[in-house]
Amino acid sequence: MLLHRVTNRGIRLGTVFDRASARHPASPVYLDHDLDIAPELGRRVTLTEIADLVADHASRLWAAGVRPGERVVIHKADGFDISLLAYSVARIGAVPVLLSPKLDGATVARLLARLGRPVLLTDAAKLERDLPAEVLELAERVLVATGRFPGTTPLAALAGVQRVAPVTAPQDRAALITHTSGTTGLPKLAVQTGHTIQARCRPQSVLLAPVGRREPIAVHVSFVHSRMISGTALFALRGHPLIVLREDDPEQVAELFSRVPPGVIESHPNTLLRWEVLADHPAKPLARVRCFSNTFDAIHPRTVHTLLGASERKLPFFAQTYGQSETGAIAARTYTRHRSGGADGRCVGRTFPGMTEVRVASRDGRRPSRESPGHIEVRSGGQIIGYHGEDQRFDRNFSPDGWWRMGDLGYRTRWGCLHLLDREVDEIPGISTLDLEDKLFTRLPELLEVIIVPGADGPPVPVVCTRDDRPLDRGRWDEAVTGLPLLAAPVQRRLDELPHTATTKVKRLELARELAPRPIGPDRP
Repeated sequence: MLLHRVTNRGIRLGTVFDRASARHPASPVYLDHDLDIAPELGRRVTLTEIADLVADHASRLWAAGVRPGERVVIHKADGFDISLLAYSVARIGAVPVLLSPKLDGATVARLLARLGRPVLLTDAAKLERDLPAEVLELAERVLVATGRFPGTTPLAALAGVQRVAPVTAPQDRAALITHTSGTTGLPKLAVQTGHTIQARCRPQSVLLAPVGRREPIAVHVSFVHSRMISGTALFALRGHPLIVLREDDPEQVAELFSRVPPGVIESHPNTLLRWEVLADHPAKPLARVRCFSNTFDAIHPRTVHTLLGASERKLPFFAQTYGQSETGAIAARTYTRHRSGGADGRCVGRTFPGMTEVRVASRDGRRPSRESPGHIEVRSGGQIIGYHGEDQRFDRNFSPDGWWRMGDLGYRTRWGCLHLLDREVDEIPGISTLDLEDKLFTRLPELLEVIIVPGADGPPVPVVCTRDDRPLDRGRWDEAVTGLPLLAAPVQRRLDELPHTATTKVKRLELARELAPRPIGPDRP
């Protein structure tokens, strides 16, 4: 990982937009929503206006008593200003802690307790409707970004305070705390430094190398995801026009992309899956896309093939990255229009030379293979430095010789490609659930989601969602599962009925528990 140690001065989060606006003052940022903290700016702003907004709110936070080294939890209504407030917190040397707006109040309270009386930056609506009263005691002080609430300090009351100079903290110290997806329980609080965030930008720079800097980049990523912070910094410093989306409704997206055609689209795999319908949209919202990119999770080949087919560019490509919140991007592969249809969706590509490393450790003494997958272990300069308040849990993820265990199962081919077969906690002996799901997606274009979970006392259970919630055609289903391992009868659900994380992943363990038959008790027949 030599390249991560060379010329890595740290990202310096607090001054990202100062530097970006100095280089590209008029570069635009397009939004599909108003900023809660500055609705008057509208939905087209420049990097200069963003830099001023960040500096203004940093000064308000300073006036409210926030000081370098303090942890500031940001938990408010969804919007790009979550990310911008994180930059404001960093600008005065404090540490932003980003908690998803989708987290329930009890979970937020438990995370506040773990953080040891941090500052809480929220909004009046969250305090009135979602958060328990105890958060006022769990926080050192409570600030509200919008509205007013008893016992709190509204940032609006601090408008016009004297501007303060940025405080650049040492880049080897905590600079950002985000939470993991929480697919297996209470989310973990992942700690990054300025150096690790900067290291995460470098693989993405490699993927963007074929893309011109005038290409608008459209981003639909959770505003509390570590990728949103590092990605926004990278794109702004490169001078790309930005299109920042809060909504993923295909019609709304089509309207915006028709007005401002993106050259690059980055989003979560489930969002890109939902946007497959844009390939046939009469407005051709994907026609100018040069590069599609997904965040950290494997994506289904059908989605790749469909989206690439919608581009009218000469040589569009799809960059699939593999990683997790704890590591950043570890491996990647690219697809072109001519080699996407029959691609193996389990192949997540190769590492970034000099930046990331991967090995697969055997579980049974045999060489890891498709039939006997092993533990995927990695090393990366972008790796977090710990879980806040859970040092032992963090240390347990390392092998004895210092490799980070991803919690995934897979193998490497003789050509060095990494294949991801399953999450360890989701493994069903004898099959790869992800591989089966890929095959079902390919054979049944009407599927919007398919998740295979363990059956209680029988074969695995496929849970399916269809476009527009149309009834599943059982004849087509029976034909699609021909030649596949035995599966139970499909269970159909609406997409919004499935338990999701903040980054749209389905919580497989929770779904399996929901489907498990309830035990017969004394009050049940």
